[in-house]
Amino acid sequence: MSATAVKRIPQRYHSGMSKQIAVRLPDELVEFIDELVSSGRFDSRAAVITRQVRRLQRQLRAERDAEVYRTEGDYPDLVGLAEYMSAHPVPLDD
Repeated sequence: MSATAVKRIPQRYHSGMSKQIAVRLPDELVEFIDELVSSGRFDSRAAVITRQVRRLQRQLRAERDAEVYRTEGDYPDLVGLAEYMSAHPVPLDD
């Protein structure tokens, strides 16, 4: 490579990329995850973990919202939205 030709990392890699982490899990959980992948239900171990962490994230947000609702009470302008959403559930799986 010449001195004028400098390789640069494309801008698209500076945001939105995933990070690799090391996680230790008990053997039985790894076996279960591997069964999910080998059955074709998930593409990879990472897909299994990502789905469940996202579910936990949604659950914790919902718990936080429920606590606010419990302590603050009804918001009249949101009652209609809540009624509509209860009849039209949002899928939880990505």
